Amino acid sequence: MFRTIFRALPAAALLLAVLAAASCKKTPEGDKAPNAVLFSCTIDGRKVASGGRVSGASTSNVVVDMEFSSAVDATKMDSEKIWFSNFGEFSVAQKDEYTITLTLAGPLKEYTSYNVFVLAGDYLGVHLIGDYSFGFVTGMEEKQVFPEIPTEDLLTLVQERTFAYFWDYAHPVSGLARERLNSGETVTTGGSGFGLMAIPVGIERGFITREEGAGRALKVVSFLQNKAVRYHGAFPHWLNGTTGETIAFSTYDNGADLVETAFLMEGLLTLRSYFSGSDATETAVRSGVTALWEAVEWDHFTRGGQNVLYWHWSPDYGWQMNMQIKGWNEALIVYVLAASSPTHSISKEVYDRGWAAGAANGRKFYDITLPLGPDYGGPMFFAHYSFLGLDPRNLSDAYANYWEQNTAHAKINYNYCVKNPRGYYGYGSRCWGLTASDYSAGYTASSPTNDTGTIAPTAALASMPYTPEESIAAMEYFYYYLGNRIWGDYGFHDAFSLEDRWFATSYIAIDQGPIICMIENYRTGLLWDTFMKNPDVCRGLEKLGFRY
Repeated sequence: MFRTIFRALPAAALLLAVLAAASCKKTPEGDKAPNAVLFSCTIDGRKVASGGRVSGASTSNVVVDMEFSSAVDATKMDSEKIWFSNFGEFSVAQKDEYTITLTLAGPLKEYTSYNVFVLAGDYLGVHLIGDYSFGFVTGMEEKQVFPEIPTEDLLTLVQERTFAYFWDYAHPVSGLARERLNSGETVTTGGSGFGLMAIPVGIERGFITREEGAGRALKVVSFLQNKAVRYHGAFPHWLNGTTGETIAFSTYDNGADLVETAFLMEGLLTLRSYFSGSDATETAVRSGVTALWEAVEWDHFTRGGQNVLYWHWSPDYGWQMNMQIKGWNEALIVYVLAASSPTHSISKEVYDRGWAAGAANGRKFYDITLPLGPDYGGPMFFAHYSFLGLDPRNLSDAYANYWEQNTAHAKINYNYCVKNPRGYYGYGSRCWGLTASDYSAGYTASSPTNDTGTIAPTAALASMPYTPEESIAAMEYFYYYLGNRIWGDYGFHDAFSLEDRWFATSYIAIDQGPIICMIENYRTGLLWDTFMKNPDVCRGLEKLGFRY
């Protein structure tokens, strides 16, 4: 009477099934119906647990197979006990002795949630124990929402809209980048560094004039010199855009953030190289950047001469955060700049023993060798933040070739989304990219080992130098097919999940910056060429043993 195949039975239902089996004896004809549990449900051929759902179901013909622990009789179906939300009529058929099939002939609405409810009671010739519910979401109709334009024009459009985040939405007093949309007075130092690097792009692309760009650069530099709080020359993660006071990132993180400072310096040094004119504004930009750059006490962050750099220092809590900056992650630029400083430099030993020790990987993922970092590469921003200015094309040292490293990382991220081992709806060759971003439950650093079903456009778009065909295909899909959901005043919104039918309305500076900058590096190499003109940086790279 009781079948012993439990397959995807939820734990609670499994317990009920076991209890039912223990108490279920063959009874004379006429006695009450045997107990049963529903232990297997498939929707369009995909198994789903009670309370779960499948995505991408057909809009024309959805088939639901329900398998029970005892033989059932479909002719004894009770429409008050089994029913669908959002849909009235469906057919019922006996598939085999233990299985009934429910078919919704459609048409169903596209990209819409439906549920089937199975209630406890006496019907189907059994006494069903417990209530069940199963959900499914129909597939999204693929239709082009914007007219097609040449690829070069689309690249420019994406850059122009993204540039507007840093130009139009910049804080009105400081000119620095707001942390995110609607963050008010909170500006970000690292994200502002990325935004400063966008200024030369805006000038070269004709979004603003050179005079406008130099004026904005001087406004930012003057604020950083005269108002912004610094700690041993380093900046906090967040500042108040009007007063320049620190906004604590967390309880103990209310002082210097060396990684964010490095991202800011990456942008400032790019401006120092770019604004090479002899007029008063460009001259003032250069001198101001030099003063800020030379004031950073990189060696202070060795915490008294240790062979490693520390991420944070607080005037109230000292080294309480106790976070060493060790590779592989987004922070290579920190060690490069620390070695490049003409005033507070670190030794090569700090780089070798602090950053590089333990960074090696060397394993293959999707038949791609990953030289450094965590398995599957980690979030894509590892390959972006340091390399908005630092040119990876010919960059290598004793530990890696950095073009090979970043290209492998991007291709592994792409292949993971194409293979889609977790079965998330929408993932594929045109819809890929896992990195730190907003997601439906907050904010997370997505990667193949931390995959919530959330795609962040910055991941694929900022990888364009490494994976041009795959990144352009993603850009076109995001714009032409998802543009009505994720495209806005400042370009692509931060993230989305086709699986969860969730689309962010947010923009975040550290995600927008790599889009415009890395697209430009793909197109012209502008920022790479400009940043690498810094003689201090070149000396620092040579000091650490880099070839470039």
